Amino acid sequence: MAQCVQFVEEFVQDSFVPMVAVLCSEEAERATRKNNLNFTELLRPFCRLTSEGHIRDPNNQLQVVKNLRICVNNVMTNPNTASAALSPAQRRLLNEVVLSCQPQEGAVTNVITAGDYNLNFNDHSLKASTPWYSAWREALLEVSTSQHYTATTPWFKAYRENFLQTMPASDHEFLNHYLACLLVVSSTEAVPVEQFLKLSQEQHRIQHSGEYTNPKWFIPNTLKYYVLLHDMSEGDEQRADVLYEDMKQRYGAQGCYLLKINSRASSTAEDEQIPDPWSQYLHRNNLQNQVSTVASSTCDGVSNSLESHPLQLDEGSGMGALHTLSAANTDVKKGARDPESTAGGAGSHGVCLTLNDHDHIRQFIQEFTFRGLLPHIEKNIRQLNDQLVSRKGLSRSLFTATKKWFGGGKGPEKSVHEPKSTCGLLYPPEAPELQIRKMADLCFLVQHYELAYSCYHTAKKDFLSDQAMLYAAGALEMAAVSAFLHAGAARSYPAHYMDTAIQTYRDVCKNMVLAERCTLLSAEILKSQGKYSEAATLLIKMTSEDSDLRSALLLEQAAHCFINMRNPMVRKFAFHMILAGHRFSKAGQRRHALRCYCQAMQVYKERGWALAEDHINFTIGRQSFTLRQPENAVLAFKQILTNDSRQMATQQAAFLREYLYVYKSVMGEKEASLPMLPLPCIHSSATRVYFGHERRLAEGEKQAATHVSLDQDYDQDLAAMWCHLEEQLVASANRGTVPVNFQQTQCCLNSQTDNLRHPLAVVEEPMIVELTFRNPLKVSLALSNLSLLWRFTPDAASPSKEKMPEEFMGETITNEETLALGVGSQQTANLMVVRGKQDLMIQGPRLNQTKEDKMLVRHGPDRRLDPIITPNMPLMEVFFLHFPTALLCGEIRKAYVEFCNVSSVALSGLRVASTHPDFFTFGSQATTPVTPLSPTSAKNCSAYKTLATVNQPGSVAFEVLVSAEDFSQLSTVVEIPIEGNVLEPGESTQLPLWLRGPDQEGVHEINFLFYYESVEKGTKISHRVLRHTVFICASRSLSVQASASRSSVPPHHCQDDKGCSGTLVVIDVENINTSESGVREFHIVQVSSSSQHWQLHKCINPARDKDCKLTSRERAKLCFRAKRCKPHQGITSGGMEKYTFADLNLGHERIVSSSTPCGDFFFHCCRTTESQRADVESSRTSSSSKSQDPSEDKASDLNNIVKKCNELDLNIIVIWKAFVVEDNKQLILEGQLHVALQTIGKEATSLTPKEAQEMVLLKFKSEQPPPVVVPSAELSQLIKTNLHYPETYTHPFVQNSLCLVPVTLTLSNCSPAHVDIIVDLRHKSTSPESLEVHNSFNWVGQTQYKLQLRPEEVLCLTLQACFIQAGVYNLNTPRVFAKPAEQGTMCETSQQTSSPALIIINNA
Repeated sequence: MAQCVQFVEEFVQDSFVPMVAVLCSEEAERATRKNNLNFTELLRPFCRLTSEGHIRDPNNQLQVVKNLRICVNNVMTNPNTASAALSPAQRRLLNEVVLSCQPQEGAVTNVITAGDYNLNFNDHSLKASTPWYSAWREALLEVSTSQHYTATTPWFKAYRENFLQTMPASDHEFLNHYLACLLVVSSTEAVPVEQFLKLSQEQHRIQHSGEYTNPKWFIPNTLKYYVLLHDMSEGDEQRADVLYEDMKQRYGAQGCYLLKINSRASSTAEDEQIPDPWSQYLHRNNLQNQVSTVASSTCDGVSNSLESHPLQLDEGSGMGALHTLSAANTDVKKGARDPESTAGGAGSHGVCLTLNDHDHIRQFIQEFTFRGLLPHIEKNIRQLNDQLVSRKGLSRSLFTATKKWFGGGKGPEKSVHEPKSTCGLLYPPEAPELQIRKMADLCFLVQHYELAYSCYHTAKKDFLSDQAMLYAAGALEMAAVSAFLHAGAARSYPAHYMDTAIQTYRDVCKNMVLAERCTLLSAEILKSQGKYSEAATLLIKMTSEDSDLRSALLLEQAAHCFINMRNPMVRKFAFHMILAGHRFSKAGQRRHALRCYCQAMQVYKERGWALAEDHINFTIGRQSFTLRQPENAVLAFKQILTNDSRQMATQQAAFLREYLYVYKSVMGEKEASLPMLPLPCIHSSATRVYFGHERRLAEGEKQAATHVSLDQDYDQDLAAMWCHLEEQLVASANRGTVPVNFQQTQCCLNSQTDNLRHPLAVVEEPMIVELTFRNPLKVSLALSNLSLLWRFTPDAASPSKEKMPEEFMGETITNEETLALGVGSQQTANLMVVRGKQDLMIQGPRLNQTKEDKMLVRHGPDRRLDPIITPNMPLMEVFFLHFPTALLCGEIRKAYVEFCNVSSVALSGLRVASTHPDFFTFGSQATTPVTPLSPTSAKNCSAYKTLATVNQPGSVAFEVLVSAEDFSQLSTVVEIPIEGNVLEPGESTQLPLWLRGPDQEGVHEINFLFYYESVEKGTKISHRVLRHTVFICASRSLSVQASASRSSVPPHHCQDDKGCSGTLVVIDVENINTSESGVREFHIVQVSSSSQHWQLHKCINPARDKDCKLTSRERAKLCFRAKRCKPHQGITSGGMEKYTFADLNLGHERIVSSSTPCGDFFFHCCRTTESQRADVESSRTSSSSKSQDPSEDKASDLNNIVKKCNELDLNIIVIWKAFVVEDNKQLILEGQLHVALQTIGKEATSLTPKEAQEMVLLKFKSEQPPPVVVPSAELSQLIKTNLHYPETYTHPFVQNSLCLVPVTLTLSNCSPAHVDIIVDLRHKSTSPESLEVHNSFNWVGQTQYKLQLRPEEVLCLTLQACFIQAGVYNLNTPRVFAKPAEQGTMCETSQQTSSPALIIINNA
């Protein structure tokens, strides 16, 4: 908005000032040319009066004239008449005025704060408002405390002043008509009076001859004022004074003046610096003089593709459009912009004038105005008033009638009706209506606004009655202005007068010049009253297609009205600024167009107006390129491409072509440097960095270790698992402890890994950087010659160099693509990827530790692109041969693993850890078979160590004592047995690897982590690891269920060793394979046992089969006798207990179960079972430790006794062979299943039971635990009873009626504690079933015994049963009570067995 230095009243007054013409002689012009000025230019800086003037109105009232300014112009005669539009010369003048008036360099920033918007208006609006200028808010200066701020628009002020001053004179008004004429003659003339006469005649001829329509004169009797110009440097001063005295006598003292100038010579002008008040006034004249030299093609701007709707993007535009724009020359000649090119250098005006001369000129203007002009106007006002009174017969003057209008009488009409005729009516000069208008204009010029309003109002009525609409509109316009300027008026500003005048000018009279003038005046008046909305509406209505410059300026002012409202309308401001920028562009004002678009961008940016931002940035780019600002153009087009565009594909293609054309022009100037490219977008956080060689593909049957590749997705749980395995390996290598500075090996870094530390890379090993590119456009991007730039910083801190080690050719990105580029280093250094061309700056994770971190947004470092290069390290590759992908549950398969050292450094300390340590074994040196020991194993490639044997009926098991030390690989970390424990560079070795199928069916993910070190210690990388993941599909094979029970055979009847206790083991085997894997049948070839206390002794299977064959869903039972191991066999010389392996083969070959792999997998299974058992025991111990009740302690002791009594601890190994048909070939598979018998009487199985989750009820208070009662079934196992008697007994009842039969009761203490026993023979069965089946008998002799048995003691009691008749009797009637010693009676329980003991008594 134009920020007026003067008030609005002063601006309106200066818009209508008295016009004075000037006619000069040639000698007078020559005298003024010494100062590089003509006479009118000489007077122009002094045309504003500094003192007050006075006139008297027709009622003889004194009126004060303040701050009056007069306009002095040379008489320019031209045949052009007044028209409704500006001439081409005037258009060019106004265009150049606006073009030359640009924001000043270094001007103070103007800021408008509207809500959350800070709008910046300064000379660097391009930088301060565009989105890529991030610090524009910091550039805002503090503004005053007033409510509204006005942004300076000096180009509009200059346009407005020039427009008002260059308006053509019109016949319907007299404000622009000349009131007086200055006749200027030099004192050096021979006869100055004759020159005055010639000039006077010339003026009379111009005014009254009718040859010229311009200039126009106010009244016929024009004031002629005679000026004698005396050049002090040439003329005779006395002669000048004499001539002046003669002029006074001839023209009167009030009609002439002697003006003395040029008081110093031009040669002394450089000695003294005199102010130059003419420069600011001469710029307009210079533009007017130079505008004729400008080509007509640049008058109203060049045609370009932007001359379309301001919000319509050019879809068909390409790089040719910008080329056309760049070729258009929008710059006029320098002389059109530089006033010094025609008027001389700075300070060259008035070089012969002194300050006294300035005072002389100022005094001359004052004398002319006060003594000549004002009295002349006063006289004419009186004459006109008298004429009007006499012609219309008015009884009183118009002045007295003004009280009616300003004193509150009937108000003026609010509107006028549309007239039927046009403005073609013309009045003769002597018409009373024109005389009223002439008098009103005279009163207005001398600031007598009260009388002027009265006259305008009277004339308006007359004009309307005559349908003279042009005259009526002029009267309405000036009446409204007079009402506004009259300070004492009771009425407010009649804005409807102005609206009616504008409508009449524009629509009826088709005179856009007068409508524009009326709009400019009314808008300023409305803005001064705070009516910004009405002013904006008025300005917008005046926009049209006939003048782009005027429309642009008015739209810009309307936008500033919206931003200065009490509630700023920011979006309307931005929208109208865009419209103004578009019209500026059509008018050829590209700098102003660029400024408007940049200011509008402050509102639209980052507000979700994507399409509007694209249009603004596109226009800014084009205008910047046309104005030879390619850097700004590149930034603007880049902004379009980097944001997520919602444009159509064709429009995006046009944007891309424009950008590439501008970018090419910039690159042509700066070939050395490569600027940033906006496309494609890089997801910096998704960047992945891979260290090390990519794994080799499989060679033949070799399967390479999977390790880590860029194809694998990151999984947090898997990463934690690998870290746990690595900690186990590191602890194993460091005597069981993990070092404090342990850092997990991360071969692939991404956004989810720990990137706080610098990653460690190895010299001469590649580093692959994977970048994720995203194309935000709907247009495919063809990329070629992709190179990864990096900076290399050696240890010696030598200067860094940028290198491009790898190129990637020919990639087309349509939506999102991932590319991997490699970096290699040949020296030890700190490596950092260069952030160039496409920025790879990765933002670290947000900090959230301290209070400041939570309050602010802080991010930690991310150093995945800043590796530290370490010296050479060993690099190992692992290959697997004959590695299966599917196994039966428990199947044993032999594979091979090959370790290759592909580096130049030897490696050692080879170890492996796995999530399934029971899945594999490398064997041990003491138990690993070297060669097959039988033809059968060699033929079938058996994984077991086998021996040829002959199976004889009733043969006992083969026993082998094995120490657990022989199987050293019982921990979760396995040391790989390579020769010398060192693998030299380039060497490779193969080792056998035995695998066992998991016991549970399904797909199993098994992870291996290989660990190795360098033989050189003290390196930055302490170790390296290699990952391998396999998936094994396990199918069902056999289900083995085993149970143990005590034999009823008494110890002294046992034919085995003395320590045999007669324990029977029953094994139930079922084929649960579904035959989907082609398994035809299973053969049970051997059953082995391993324990520290028990062993299988012999097979007592009644069938006596050599082996057991099972097809699908078949079952078989095998019976074995078990015995305790001999005491001397279980302990080594070092005090370590050994394991007894007993093999009972059912075929013709024996598998040595104590060697690899059978023994290894057995110990793996034992370790798993013991760990589970230890967890259960620890939970029981922790729960029992909380109890403090003595009764509970006794119960726990009783439990321990019972547990030891029933403890068996016998591990069964069932070895089988499966015959499989695959590809018409029969294969033999081997496997083993394990069953752990822990307790007598409890069944064990080889299948892994699914853990059932039990629901725990919620308890709100603690309860006393109930007393623990040991079940009688378990207590009955303390004592084993046997009755020994003849099955048949013959007795002659005829001879002896009583039959006495001896019966032996054997009592065996099975517990390790003393047991108190009570035998009661008085018990008789009372159940009716027993009475029906068994006859009654009696025990004779002692009927009750109280005994105590030592641990594992056997006692025989001889009893006698008495029968009185023949029959079948049940002898199992004795009642046996047993309790551990030192226990209460509450634990006493009967030892009655359930099976009957029948005896047959025959009569002889």
